[in-house]
Amino acid sequence: MSEPSHDLAGLIGSRICHDLVSPIGAIGNGLELLSLAARPDGPEMALISESCASAQARIRFYRLAFGTGPGEQRIGVPEARALAEGYLHGGRLALDWATGSDLSRQELQLGYLALLCFESAMPLGGTVRMGRAEDRWRLDGTAPRLRADPVLWDGLATPQGPGCVTPASVQFALLALHANGAQRAIDVEITAERLCMRV
Repeated sequence: MSEPSHDLAGLIGSRICHDLVSPIGAIGNGLELLSLAARPDGPEMALISESCASAQARIRFYRLAFGTGPGEQRIGVPEARALAEGYLHGGRLALDWATGSDLSRQELQLGYLALLCFESAMPLGGTVRMGRAEDRWRLDGTAPRLRADPVLWDGLATPQGPGCVTPASVQFALLALHANGAQRAIDVEITAERLCMRV
């Protein structure tokens, strides 16, 4: 994947997320108005509300993870943590956010893409600790069982990333490209129940 196609992918991601934020937000507002109008509550309304909140959280997270924007833009700790926790809410993965300083959009994008890689390797759940050491991300994941595809994880060591990715694993290719652009190496350690990455 060349640099122009990488930029184009980010622009496409930003456009899709931008166009979906408004209608999903409008659905959320409509549900709030229905609740204020004392319409009957029930499992159906709860399911719709929960699904809408999940969609909103995922769109906000994806906009930063896959989109493009000013690399020097700073993201505060509360917002950065809330975006990651909102994305994972309701899933099997628990997040231990261990960084206490604001981050550039470019830096946070690296962390979010790495988190998506961890999520794919921990389908049965587990805990991921996201911290910083020497201006690099350090992610540590523990799970009862890991499914780390060696083709994807070994491919992170190359500048171009894994040679063959699917829509479900595109984060591996993007992480390698962004890390290479930032002149960062990606170091990975994998055992039966533990996964560690530095980027």
